[in-house]
Amino acid sequence: MVTKQFSGLPEDADVTRADSLGREIFSDVANKWALLIIECLGESTLRFSELRDSVQGISHKMLTQNLRMLERNGLVARKVHPTVPPRVEYSLTAPGLALRVTIDGLCAWTHAYVGDIEESRRRFDGTD
Repeated sequence: MVTKQFSGLPEDADVTRADSLGREIFSDVANKWALLIIECLGESTLRFSELRDSVQGISHKMLTQNLRMLERNGLVARKVHPTVPPRVEYSLTAPGLALRVTIDGLCAWTHAYVGDIEESRRRFDGTD
């Protein structure tokens, strides 16, 4: 994959454009695992195993891939402690914490409307 470079033009941040850097960033962070990792990290620092235990259902491979992507995008900081075996910790950066505010809003919305959505699904599926 070729990463588009930011030129400072508004279209670079336009998530509706297929060729924009904004779309690429949006695609990276708007996946279920990235959202859950950011939510679980919160304002704490967690080791890999603690994070894996916090995000139920995520595989070792998916957690590794998403942490690398989040680190590449500057949303997660990775700190390696020079011990044997190495201790690696993850925490959110300032941009990651700012994104978490949006994710917290999405979580609040989910809690507020889960009943309405469940009812709508039953009606749609004809299981009312």
